[in-house]
Amino acid sequence: MRALRVVGLHEDGKSIVCEDPASRTRFLLPADERLRAAARGDLTRLGQIEIELESQMRPREIQARIRAGESVEQVATTAGVTVSRVERFAYPVLLERSRYAELAQRAHPVREDGPDVQTLGEVIAHSFGVRGHDYTQSKWDSWRGDDGRWIVELSWKAGRSDNRAHWAFSPGAHGGTVHALDEHAHDLLDPNSYRAPRTLRAVEAERDHVEQPTLDSTLDEQDEAVLDTPIAEPDTDDDTREIPRVPADEPEEAKTEQPARVKGKKNHPIVPSWEDVLLGVRSQRG
Repeated sequence: MRALRVVGLHEDGKSIVCEDPASRTRFLLPADERLRAAARGDLTRLGQIEIELESQMRPREIQARIRAGESVEQVATTAGVTVSRVERFAYPVLLERSRYAELAQRAHPVREDGPDVQTLGEVIAHSFGVRGHDYTQSKWDSWRGDDGRWIVELSWKAGRSDNRAHWAFSPGAHGGTVHALDEHAHDLLDPNSYRAPRTLRAVEAERDHVEQPTLDSTLDEQDEAVLDTPIAEPDTDDDTREIPRVPADEPEEAKTEQPARVKGKKNHPIVPSWEDVLLGVRSQRG
């Protein structure tokens, strides 16, 4: 790289005349803001000028976006510049956001009857303990809203879900106050609102102690009842043990009443006994 020497100011008053000592070649260098910052050694101003030249977003706008809650990566993408160039202006604003997040944890939550005696950090730590969450894994952040108030955010992970709670922070005496802005923020301020999940009992375990009747068991019980029933002995004096014969239908002519005819055994005529003849009594023996 060849070194040039300054000859003087150009006649237009807007450029500096430089000359190459070896070749005596002269050059014009615009006397702009960047040259003045380089002459003063102001590297911060040089970085601002580079961003202004490469994008339409000024450093003040970059800081305003960071203060409003945007990340460095988001601003760099919007401005069309590298992350390293945005970090120069984002760093002091990020420190400011971190500072307000710390101050908000020392503030007192406002309840229906007034500010709480405990601080926001103490109440949240207790609520996390009741719920079984790891408070050390949570993250605090803050940014300034459009109305000028600082918004404080607490983010944490419970299982597979990402959760966030927000409060409005108002700096003041004794640490200031915070107001809950969403449902998560209200729940964390009231540890009594948390209800532990109910434990489901195993249904199969209860079934083992209760026997349900089945078809097989019912049949077995019926079979046992039948087997236990004593079998009645046949009665020798019971004349009904023979199956009665059902007479076949007779023709109408045969249904007329006829005098009963008494027959003896094997169709032989009844012969009276000798005692019946002497006594004059008809025998009834068949």
